[in-house]
This record gives sequence, C-alpha cells and structure tokens, in this order.
Amino acid sequence: MDFAFYWSHTDAVSKTLFFILFALSIVSWVVGIMRVAQSCKLAGSIGDGLRQSVSGSSSELSGLDFSQKKMVVEQKLLQNIARYRFEMEKGLPILGTTASIAPFIGLFGTVWGIFHALHSVAKSGQAGLAQVAGPVGEALIMTGLGLAVAIPAVVFYNIATRMNKRAIHVANDTAHQILAETAR
Repeated sequence: MDFAFYWSHTDAVSKTLFFILFALSIVSWVVGIMRVAQSCKLAGSIGDGLRQSVSGSSSELSGLDFSQKKMVVEQKLLQNIARYRFEMEKGLPILGTTASIAPFIGLFGTVWGIFHALHSVAKSGQAGLAQVAGPVGEALIMTGLGLAVAIPAVVFYNIATRMNKRAIHVANDTAHQILAETAR
C-alpha cells in the first residue's frame, strides 16, 4: 500500500489528524533542536555570565560592610540564576505536550479507521479479510504516526532537561565560589 493509495481512501478526519501530527512533528523537531543547542550554549557560558554580573556591580559593593555585601551578591546571583533557568525552560512545554498528546491523536486515528473497517463490513454484509484489511491498515498507520511524533519529542525533552540540570548545577557551584570569594 503506497501513500497515494492511502491518501485517496482517507476521509477529512483522517487527513486532519495526519496534518496535525505532521505539524506537531515539525514543531517538535525545530523546538527540540533549538532547545538542545541553546541549552548546550548556556551550559558552557553560565558560569562566566554569573561572574560578569557580580563583577559589574563591584562599585556598588565598595562601601558596604560584609553582611550587606553578601546579601547584595546573593540577590544578584539568585536573580541571574532565575533568568538563566527561565531561558533554559523555553520550549520544554511544547515538547512535553507534543510527547503527551501525539500518541492519543494517533490512537484517535486508529479508532476512526477501525470504525470505517466495521462500517465497511456492515455495508457489505461479509466479514472477510478483504473488507477489513485496508481500513485496519490505515488505522494502524495513524498509530505509527502518533508514536513517530511522540518519541523524538520525548527524547528532545529528556536531553534538554538533563542539560538544563547540569547547567543549573554549574550555576549553583559558581554562585557558591563567588560567595566564598566575596567573604574573603
């Protein structure tokens, strides 16, 4: 069964589901690649960024006593780590949502195809393989498409989340080092 044959025998619901899955696939690949690339870039520069943010405020710290200086540095570090975390989490809800809903969209397409198979059997009055095989095959294609969309989204989500955790760990380590340097 080739794609042209499949496409000619599907109805508007199946075609709509196909386009939804196709759009979700494109979006998840684009967002996933961009998210992993940006997370990799941020993971490499987060320590330097924190050091620059604190060193840029050295004029503010010059006239303060130790406890005030520590508080100002802590607040600046917390503010910058929160900004980095916000940047790193962009796009993750899209990947998570795609990974969650794509199998269900595929499953809905499967149920819709099996409905057509049963309708075909009811029209012909015979429950032979010829009446059921085509529509059931079309239904299983939708299941496969749903999984083909969900699996890359899950992989991108997990890779980006792991990279973000590592970057936040580096940020926290750097923040502790900066605070230790401030105490001296």
